[in-house]
Amino acid sequence: MRTGAHQDDFVTPPIRPERTFKNAARAVEHLDFLYQENANFLKSKLAHALKNGAQGRRFRGFYPEIRVNIQTHASSDSRQSYGHVYGKGKFAATVTQPQLFKSYLEQQIATLIKNYNIPVSIGASTTPIPIHFAVNTNTGDIEAHPDTLEVPLRDVFDVPNLSTINDDIINGLETHNDDGSKPLAPFSAQRVDFSLARLRHYTSTNPSDFQNFILFTNYQFYVDGFTRYARKALADPQSGYTELVEPGQFEDEFDGHKSSQVKRLPQMPAYHLKRPDLNGITLVNIGVGPSNAKTATDHIAVLRPRAWLMVGHCAGLRNTQSLGDYVLAHAYLREDQVLDDDLPVWVPVPALAEIQIALEKAVANVTQVKGYELKSIMRTGTVASVDNRNWELRAKAGPLHRLSLSRAIAMDMESATIAANGFRFRVPYGTLLCVSDKPLQGELKLPRMATTFYRDQVEKHLSIGIKAMESLREMPLDVLQSRKLRSFGETAFL
Repeated sequence: MRTGAHQDDFVTPPIRPERTFKNAARAVEHLDFLYQENANFLKSKLAHALKNGAQGRRFRGFYPEIRVNIQTHASSDSRQSYGHVYGKGKFAATVTQPQLFKSYLEQQIATLIKNYNIPVSIGASTTPIPIHFAVNTNTGDIEAHPDTLEVPLRDVFDVPNLSTINDDIINGLETHNDDGSKPLAPFSAQRVDFSLARLRHYTSTNPSDFQNFILFTNYQFYVDGFTRYARKALADPQSGYTELVEPGQFEDEFDGHKSSQVKRLPQMPAYHLKRPDLNGITLVNIGVGPSNAKTATDHIAVLRPRAWLMVGHCAGLRNTQSLGDYVLAHAYLREDQVLDDDLPVWVPVPALAEIQIALEKAVANVTQVKGYELKSIMRTGTVASVDNRNWELRAKAGPLHRLSLSRAIAMDMESATIAANGFRFRVPYGTLLCVSDKPLQGELKLPRMATTFYRDQVEKHLSIGIKAMESLREMPLDVLQSRKLRSFGETAFL
């Protein structure tokens, strides 16, 4: 917790005494009080400094922090993949925007209190809130007054610090906080704030609009189908869905203006079919390529979604496949290369039974093809993901032998990245692709063929993905969150 002694050269909000709670909801309320007090302090000081100058003063606010002291090596319910630590000691996590993460924080704190029958401590951390993150979306307000401050912004306020914006915890590299305590959560507050800002930029929607079930696609045709489905669902009071948020439809936090739609789509537009409990469905069009797939999942992961799935098109590699057939990935040949430094290719990325079953049932439900006959339209096997869109030009010199050795049945550029990042971030993942061409057999997508294929197949494929998500939504988190995703020395929080 913050002592205040080394902050004498900064103007700070009041130093609040640490409080303990055995009620998760009240603990989150106090987290939010501390966060709002510090963030609002920084906003007010920024507004004053932009108008009147810094006048030689420096200002600092702090993230709130959750701390817990586990005094036993005894483990809690081993059936559950989260809510317990691996050994006794002190554990801590900084927290940002508690209102945004209210349900997540309440659940994780309540589980910890229940499992160990001890209170959690809530207070201010020693980690400063960067001014860019305190003002959230209004960094333009800073840029609009470049000459107002007589000194650089970093001389007056804290700015983002790369020493705390990293994936050391999630990658298992950082085992202790600066004060010697162990991480309680997979991300630091600054790492979360960094991703929240990036999400708004890349998707042109608010992080608060994201739902717990995420569909990724690589074609605009799926976006069109998703918005059509959403509008039909919203017309049905029994669907449980209440709103569709499209890119650009967010409240500007500073002038109250609500845009109807962006003039130009962002890099990875997101569409949110919302439910009040956040268990709706978000569709993100990541476009083509593993770099976008990594970028999207790197940032969405901080929202701790319940599951994410890839639904897109792929090249079928077997002569026995037909255009329009489905591919249910149960393994991945990772040649995307974007995650090699974070998750080496020798790390297996296992199929998750809960996801696989939900997808297979959804295919049977939508197509009305069941049992052994399902093999006529769907094949389960290895999906290869590459970083070269024109891999066909090097097929004989490059990947063909590796594809054969791996038993690959399909190739794309995103699925392995999304699955591998799901594994890395402890987010349940899966892949259901649709064969749109067979380059090894000379069946290439030509313009008129592509139009017919997309019109006939997209709606059905998308319906399968949505039904699978709705099936997963009915599954308790304890069941959906597989123990396969947890490593040694795991954080208590998901």
